[in-house]
Amino acid sequence: MLTIRPASENDVSIITEIYNEAILNTVATFDTEVKSEVDRLKWLREHGNNHPVLVAEIKGKVAGFASLSRWSDRSAYDSTAETSLYVHKDFRKQGVGKQLLEVLVLEGENVGLHTLIARITDGNDQSIYLHERIGFTVIGTFREVGVKFGKYHDVHMLQKVY
Repeated sequence: MLTIRPASENDVSIITEIYNEAILNTVATFDTEVKSEVDRLKWLREHGNNHPVLVAEIKGKVAGFASLSRWSDRSAYDSTAETSLYVHKDFRKQGVGKQLLEVLVLEGENVGLHTLIARITDGNDQSIYLHERIGFTVIGTFREVGVKFGKYHDVHMLQKVY
């Protein structure tokens, strides 16, 4: 059974592990250098009530995490947040990402956000499909904006307006 709850500082180690695996092996993030637990703790503490970080657990093990982050430091954008979603490699394709994203979208609505933005690298069709199923719309594509693993990558922008 999967449960979703707010992340705590006790989750920083596994969040760091999940994120670093994505850095090293995927284009889900354009970070190219692994993060320390100190860095991820700082990241977690920068998220407040309006920008939750959630974890999904299966049988007491963290299977993934999702977050809403500030879209911009300019106050006119305060009702907009960017989504992030990462699933531990051992729990992928088991519905964890879908359930995390569904709860994350509800949390965004509950804290009064108006718009959610997702940036998804070209080729991650499963993530695009998942976001579209939850009500996001592809609003455009940035061509060749990131270099990872020696290749330029396009990034699709998706948006959900409540």
